[in-house]
Amino acid sequence: MTQAEGQFRAGSLAHRVPDLGALELLLAVARLGSLGGAARELGITQPAASSRIRSMERQLGVALVDRSPRGSRLTDAGALVTDWARRIVEAAEAFDVGAQALRDRRDSRLRVAASMTIAEYLLPGWLLALRAQRPDTAVSLLAGNSAAVAERLLADEADLGFVEGLTVPTGLDSVVIAHDHLIVVTAPGHAWSRRRRPLEASELAVTPLILREKGSGTRQVLDVALGGLARPLIELSSTTAVKAAAVSGAGPAVLSELAVGEELSMRRLVRVPLADVTLARDLRAVWPTGHRPVGPARDLLSLTRG
Repeated sequence: MTQAEGQFRAGSLAHRVPDLGALELLLAVARLGSLGGAARELGITQPAASSRIRSMERQLGVALVDRSPRGSRLTDAGALVTDWARRIVEAAEAFDVGAQALRDRRDSRLRVAASMTIAEYLLPGWLLALRAQRPDTAVSLLAGNSAAVAERLLADEADLGFVEGLTVPTGLDSVVIAHDHLIVVTAPGHAWSRRRRPLEASELAVTPLILREKGSGTRQVLDVALGGLARPLIELSSTTAVKAAAVSGAGPAVLSELAVGEELSMRRLVRVPLADVTLARDLRAVWPTGHRPVGPARDLLSLTRG
């Protein structure tokens, strides 16, 4: 073997073996006996087909097709290469069928993990829209606090997550999908419902409140705003439970604006204005770092940002 031949053989297989498009063209020429007919079948021009055959011949170092006014005929080497090409194309077709089966299996289900406010007040609309696009995709929803959402994603128990806190959990990538504000609410009979001046952070910090549990995005925002001084009257694990306790008159609560629109409009709860504290937060879609959502997860993500 010459040095040049040794260098040629040492190169990448992708540089030594023609691509699938060229092999499919050669098979079409063998079947139809016409370069023009093969070009039409594959949806390319005849000059492009001729150029591709010549390029393949240069790559392999042998003549593959004899061209004449009566048509195109394979050389002996061309016939042999065609037999090999058929096996490669058949293997590629099997590869494609297998890959499609994997995509079909992936697309048949979607596992979503979401923190409570998003799960209760935003996801239902997004999932209805997704169902219109992908009626055959079965969706399961795991609702919990933001810390639990991160755990689900990192344990590969969810394909896409949604969280409400101020920070992105370690190991996750994210994108902001919406903005939210927390507000202080209380039942109409509470003294705060009749106050004329806004509530100051110092007063909020020393008052026992109905709160979400630690690990929730709502609690994280409040703790940061009050320097970790929030005092729980009751700690509950869902937005609905916090809201129900506030409506019952148990005490003031801190809740998302998304969660209390109906209660405020019907005067079951009253909003207490704040003087010197802003309880704003971003709502985020999250997924494991480096694993951008695909399939149904990608489609759901696009719907949240529409």
